Amino acid sequence: MAEAKKTKKKPRRVFRKKPCRLCRDKVTKLDYKDVDLLSRFVSDRGKILPTRISGNCVKHQRMVANKVKRARIAGLLPFVREKSSRGRLESSRFRRDRG
Repeated sequence: MAEAKKTKKKPRRVFRKKPCRLCRDKVTKLDYKDVDLLSRFVSDRGKILPTRISGNCVKHQRMVANKVKRARIAGLLPFVREKSSRGRLESSRFRRDRG
């Protein structure tokens, strides 16, 4: 009789979740005027980074999202950045019309 092929299963890797940067620093309140901190959680295109990339816990991800939105309305952070023809990113708010 033919032997049944035994397939080796790869051992599963156990991934540890990144610790939340804000929990580690014991941040209880965020300020929308702290643009340096908030810009760490915004992509180069101006989008808010998701939890799986930023490593924030749910509580702090909500806080960051609300403060980024508030900073955008106050004019401290841009809503969108577009690529220019030179390959640099520039704020769409200050872009000149060339037409």
